Amino acid sequence: MEFITLFGTPKKKEPTVFDKIKEAVKQTKQNFTEQIQDLVEGQKEIDANMLEHLEAIMIGADIGVATTNEILKSIKDGMSRKMLQDPKQLQEAIKEELRKTLKVNYIPPKQVAEGDPFVILIVGVNGVGKTTTIGKLAHRFQTDGKKVILCASDTFRAAAVEQLEIWASRAGVPLVKQKAGSDPSAVLFDALHSAKAKKIDYVIVDTAGRLHTKHNLMAELEKMTRIAKREVPGAPHEVLLVLDATTGQNGLSQAREFTKSAGVTGLVLTKLDGTAKGGVVTAIAKDLKIPIRFVGVGEKMDDLIEFSADDFVESLFAA
Repeated sequence: MEFITLFGTPKKKEPTVFDKIKEAVKQTKQNFTEQIQDLVEGQKEIDANMLEHLEAIMIGADIGVATTNEILKSIKDGMSRKMLQDPKQLQEAIKEELRKTLKVNYIPPKQVAEGDPFVILIVGVNGVGKTTTIGKLAHRFQTDGKKVILCASDTFRAAAVEQLEIWASRAGVPLVKQKAGSDPSAVLFDALHSAKAKKIDYVIVDTAGRLHTKHNLMAELEKMTRIAKREVPGAPHEVLLVLDATTGQNGLSQAREFTKSAGVTGLVLTKLDGTAKGGVVTAIAKDLKIPIRFVGVGEKMDDLIEFSADDFVESLFAA
């Protein structure tokens, strides 16, 4: 029920970025941190049985074998040095290890020469949320007062341009396109020329949803990278690989192939709010050694948020 006072209807408090990430990891929290809390509840010491259960919980949350082993090694080291004995200290030890894993890869985005656009290539297989991510990124930059152009270089899929047009319209930004079947590099060339002429701040480039087995499409992506570099020094300044958090560890094999062919510089993890295995964030960071730039936490235009290792870990353990 909504109460109206002399001063009118009270305004709904907008959720903060931390509120959003906390809400998005609810399922993961139930699958991970709440199980850890149950494990240590009422226990007097850390023993082999507890560590075995802890390993199963971390693997179940898709933290990944390598990160799980590192966390367990760190806990055992702490125990042998008598620095970690109380089960209640386990959570803090795990938090610290997760933070370290997520922070180690951070590399700031490249700088752009004055007057040149910042060029972002968006790559990833079909169905992971590439087009949605592009629309939300455009909205984000537009809200910050920047000028943005979208480039429809996914000319292979009939509906790709139409979908991108819808998002361009929602975000209120122009779209550079050609007819279906056109050379993706030619569309990119047009977009970069237009951006330079109009003093655009960001060019966001959609690419075909390439399966990592389709080598000719990977070669096309390499060609687009060369064109971008030739037209704008240092471009593409970011190559963002979009991964679906709900696919968990399966996304890693795709990601490795894209990293080889496309020179991926950052990751966007979509649908974090739709999985109980949000620990895959850590597995991906550990395996790929590439920074996570953004995470998708919902359907709304402003539900693509900049990734913060501290916020992510804190939200998992927050009351």
